[in-house]
Amino acid sequence: MPTITLPDGSQKQFDKPVTIAEVAASIGPGLAKAALAGSIDGQLYDLSHTIDQDAHLSIITDKNPEGLEILRHSMAHLLAQAVKQLFPEAQVTIGPVIEDGFYYDFAYEKGFTPEDLEAIESRMKELVKQKLEVRRQEMPRNEAIRFFRDMGEEYKARIIADIPEDETLSLYSQGDFTDLCRGPHVPDTGRLKHFKLMKLSGAYWRGDSSNEMLQRIYGTGWASKKDLKDYLHRLEEAEKRDHRKLAKRLDLFHFQEQAPGMVFWHHNGWVVYQQVVQYIQSVLKEADYQEVRTPQVVDRSLWEKSGHWDKFGDMIFTTHVENRDYAVKPMNCPCHIQIYNQGLKSYRDLPLRMAEFGSCHRNEPSGTLHGLMRLRNFVQDDAHIFCTESQIQSEVSSFIDLLYKVYARFGFTDILVKLSTRPDNRVGSDAIWDKAEAALEQALNAKDLEWELQPGEGAFYGPKIEFSLRDCIGRVWQCGTIQVDFSMPGRLDATYIDEQGEKQTPVMLHRAILGSLERFIGILIEEHSGSLPLWLAPTQVAILNITDRQHDYSRKIEKFLKNQGIRAESDLRNEKIGFKIREHTMHRVPYMLIIGDKEQENETIAVRTRSGEDLGTLSLTDFSARLHQEVNT
Repeated sequence: MPTITLPDGSQKQFDKPVTIAEVAASIGPGLAKAALAGSIDGQLYDLSHTIDQDAHLSIITDKNPEGLEILRHSMAHLLAQAVKQLFPEAQVTIGPVIEDGFYYDFAYEKGFTPEDLEAIESRMKELVKQKLEVRRQEMPRNEAIRFFRDMGEEYKARIIADIPEDETLSLYSQGDFTDLCRGPHVPDTGRLKHFKLMKLSGAYWRGDSSNEMLQRIYGTGWASKKDLKDYLHRLEEAEKRDHRKLAKRLDLFHFQEQAPGMVFWHHNGWVVYQQVVQYIQSVLKEADYQEVRTPQVVDRSLWEKSGHWDKFGDMIFTTHVENRDYAVKPMNCPCHIQIYNQGLKSYRDLPLRMAEFGSCHRNEPSGTLHGLMRLRNFVQDDAHIFCTESQIQSEVSSFIDLLYKVYARFGFTDILVKLSTRPDNRVGSDAIWDKAEAALEQALNAKDLEWELQPGEGAFYGPKIEFSLRDCIGRVWQCGTIQVDFSMPGRLDATYIDEQGEKQTPVMLHRAILGSLERFIGILIEEHSGSLPLWLAPTQVAILNITDRQHDYSRKIEKFLKNQGIRAESDLRNEKIGFKIREHTMHRVPYMLIIGDKEQENETIAVRTRSGEDLGTLSLTDFSARLHQEVNT
């Protein structure tokens, strides 16, 4: 007679074993209808699972994160069933849940077409209407191999063959389709209403390029029609805001095959880049950082001693000169310790804050490269703080204040904070990790910040706090970080003399606010859809004459604004004024000055914004003051 304890502490007693579905029904018809699965003592089970002893039970619905994952996993099975009905010769392989959806890989020699995708989605919708019961069964490993081979599913049989012989496997069936899966799944296909197939791609079997190519179908799935609609709208917005397309239109930068994953900055883009750098430099100066510069190519021995060679060896670009192996710098930290080590340091010299806009190279796989968001060569707004243990709290606190100030300047106020703790593969003792993790947690709590714990996600040398921005269409970008490192300074012989005249090893705080400058600029371009704030815009003011009679006056205005530190350009082409306005609006120039005979005669300007607002007639002095006020605020 099991007693079921619910999340609110209430209990339900039953006089015989009971299924999770029956428990949900006993609570109420609404919950019974919404239930997708159950969590017993933290383990997920199907609604059909029988409880025969006392247990703590949570009913999982689509309001729970676990519920959404169950929906998506079941949608992947639905996709596979539709494919098998329409293309019986296709073999199923794997179909996991991914961020925002799911995919399934198929061995299909002919290859799918976009038209096939439409047919598959239509068949999935038909299967939803049929509300097919989803049934779980168990089967011994060897029997499961024979079962799938008899169906012609050789890939499933190969997957099972890698499982130990004594294991019993779970299979799920719906209608004419059976798949290998741990589960749990929805009770019937009628629950799977809100999905859309998104795209096709190739994928190697088991992710190995030496294996055969499979056909991958991606889908997105959600708990409600509104959620699906909102997601598709975000994708549409993201497509409009794609920084690579905007870069071409605005003449910011480009990429080419001769330098994969590396940026060719054009004048306009480089202006934006320099504005970002100069702002960060001004912030660092106020915060008492020293700016340094370190070599691009450094002997392999340094990276071996720091631990980076073993950890990141495959990602390091190397070169060989005069019987010595060198690494093209993948990160800045070991080089900063070399500067720290020049000259004896006292506790009075600490904290020492060392910053560098360090150019780094990493051999990222070509398939992962994505515009400014994923590069092989990038610059970090990197800094390292050498301090004592007693200074960790204040330094982390000051850094958090600095980070929030910078993000606000760029227009980001929705910040997500996560604390990442020790990974399995790490350097340093557990005692050191205990101290480092406690220091970061105390700093966060002292700031009264909401934060999320990420167990096992720390760097190999220390725990870290990650700061992520949520943009205007809901995407999250991890940018800032601060990491406590008790290990690397000792590995690279960094010391200081304490109050008692004894040598000690400093603590090293690795920190970045923007992360990769290139990636952050890509985020900015997409956040503002190319219409960058006035202080970042490559051209802040375009001066447009109506006829040649205003040529000299337009040049006079341009010179005046440039002397005021404003990035102004004259467009004196023999084109209609409407054409000029449209072109500079498309180029996202914040302000356009329309200069005709009247403006020239009165020595004024007619001001128009890129949003189409007419600000009327102003004097040059008033307009310049307006611009400076906007830049400063």
